[in-house]
Amino acid sequence: MARTAVPGRLTGRLRWQTATVEDVRDETATARTLVLRAPEWRGHAAGQHVDVRLTAEDGYSTQRSYSLASAPGGDRIELTVQRIGDGEVSPYLVDVLETGDQLELRGPVGGWFVWDPADPSPVLLLAGGSGVVPLMSMIRARGNAGSRVPFRLLYSVRAPEERYYAGELGPGGAQGGLDVTHLYTRAAPEGPRRPPGRLTGDDVAAYGWPAEFTPMCFVCGPTGFVERAAGILVAQGHDPQRIRTERFGPVGG
Repeated sequence: MARTAVPGRLTGRLRWQTATVEDVRDETATARTLVLRAPEWRGHAAGQHVDVRLTAEDGYSTQRSYSLASAPGGDRIELTVQRIGDGEVSPYLVDVLETGDQLELRGPVGGWFVWDPADPSPVLLLAGGSGVVPLMSMIRARGNAGSRVPFRLLYSVRAPEERYYAGELGPGGAQGGLDVTHLYTRAAPEGPRRPPGRLTGDDVAAYGWPAEFTPMCFVCGPTGFVERAAGILVAQGHDPQRIRTERFGPVGG
């Protein structure tokens, strides 16, 4: 997932480092996961992201921010990147980058949109499209920690073939205590629990946590999805201070 840069979010201790591509995995026809080894990596929290910089032979340089999909721990990290048709960075990362190639990254970045495994509160995750990436880091962190904190994920995508992490989030792959509900906006498989359409208050009421459970809520996706989902949560009585949001959209050069 690519994010727009936020001024002032970097500190002086963050610097560019080189990471090597160890593996690539296709998630959909237009997205893939990059498995990177970064020897200087100092660890991250579930929900953080990194800046990726590409430099051409003529010296031209551009950068984008991408969410970390991997759980914290070790010097191997994962980024899942969605190709943007007219993008400068994502087509290279999705279509050109190969095992053994290197790229520059800086991070981790962000301290607000993160899940703390020590927090016993139930967790509600609302994802729109590639917004599932940082939420997957939280899910994997929960599994690695052996946490019993109950998680519920509502994952909205246009069609079944656009789901990320199908093995881990499918019927046979989900962790105990993790409930996953897929919501489709354009085309649904046969026998869905709901017809295709945008996220609704009924969806959140049926598959999320009630406000009286005081869950931590993490919402990530395109701006329209995030605003809609956050509005539904507030309307249903969830504490705005317990609703964390991240949004993404087109970025400049």
